[in-house]
Amino acid sequence: MTDAADPTRRLNLWPESASRPVGNPIQPSVVYASPDPDTLDAQYEGRLHGYTYAREGHPNATVLARRIDALEGATGGIVTGSGMAAVAAALMGVLRAGDHVLGGDQLYGRSLRLMNQDLGRFGIAATLADPTDARAFAAAIRPETRMILLEVVSNPTLRVADMAGIAALARERGILLAVDNTFTTPRGYRPFDHGADIVLHSVTKILAGHSDATLGYVAARDPEVTRAITDFAVTTGLTASPFDCWLAERGLLTFPLRYDRAEANAAALADHLAGLPGVVRVLYPLRADHPDHNRAQAVLHARGGHMVSFEIAGGRDAANRLTRAAPQIAFAPTLGDVNTTLSHPASSSHRGLSPEARAALGITEGFFRVSVGIEEIDALKAEFGSAIAAATGT
Repeated sequence: MTDAADPTRRLNLWPESASRPVGNPIQPSVVYASPDPDTLDAQYEGRLHGYTYAREGHPNATVLARRIDALEGATGGIVTGSGMAAVAAALMGVLRAGDHVLGGDQLYGRSLRLMNQDLGRFGIAATLADPTDARAFAAAIRPETRMILLEVVSNPTLRVADMAGIAALARERGILLAVDNTFTTPRGYRPFDHGADIVLHSVTKILAGHSDATLGYVAARDPEVTRAITDFAVTTGLTASPFDCWLAERGLLTFPLRYDRAEANAAALADHLAGLPGVVRVLYPLRADHPDHNRAQAVLHARGGHMVSFEIAGGRDAANRLTRAAPQIAFAPTLGDVNTTLSHPASSSHRGLSPEARAALGITEGFFRVSVGIEEIDALKAEFGSAIAAATGT
């Protein structure tokens, strides 16, 4: 029996080719073989580039990270197993017992939980302040404050942070500024261009864009900070799947087209919702009635994004009627799919908060968040119009 016919032998049988694949291949291998200990030492010490063990990196993660790096104007970003893994790596990789982190009080629900319930167990203090007011952040800074964590546009209330004021404050005080850019994306805002030290993404959302890959991304301006974040992610196994990375890279190829179409749909849908009976309020950053309209113009310019939030009268009963009356719109606790999805923060992302805490953020039982997709806008208007009419009896 030849070596090639022996199924127990691990041989390099990959066929040679004078051409190359147009689509990058998936490399699912968990382990990589080196020729000798000296070569392995050289890889671990950075004198040679090579892969060792997939928890420490693999080709598909590298390719995806480089693509997002190019979008964000970053170098050396890493891909993690989820968006919250990226948040955790940034916080836990950099902060230590005795440090203090200051966050926006309208962060994503799980980020709020991490700040409010988990960091304290490791001796890291966390407090929250209004991200639309740099003065509130200045008042909340302590001598031990090491990091500020912000979303440019908050999830799900779509408030626009005072990015210029808080970035200036962080720079003056020597505090690291970490920005979750999931909602705005580098198509709408590039945090490194405006003073950020760390940029985060839930790649799961509109960057990947097809609801079939769970991933995160984090990059830092300072290579030492990058190393600390990477070491924590590797040690704790916040590993990204090669298959998910491959899917997300495929999604990124159409990201600009998808984002622009979804953004145009979102602006039109927001205006349509605002004119419907039974709708109490509509939140879209570029609308003149948005509470941060002027700041949105300065921060986002003409990029309002693909997210819309709105509130209907009638509480939970009306909310149930609305989702049941919109069969063509997926009711799901996610965002960024090719098609439109509808979320109810009180029962999903912010369910861990008390009713009083949700009310303080403006999240009622009639409050919905819409991740607008690329469908025909007239179909979206018709579906929402009939569903809201059924929910509110208008």
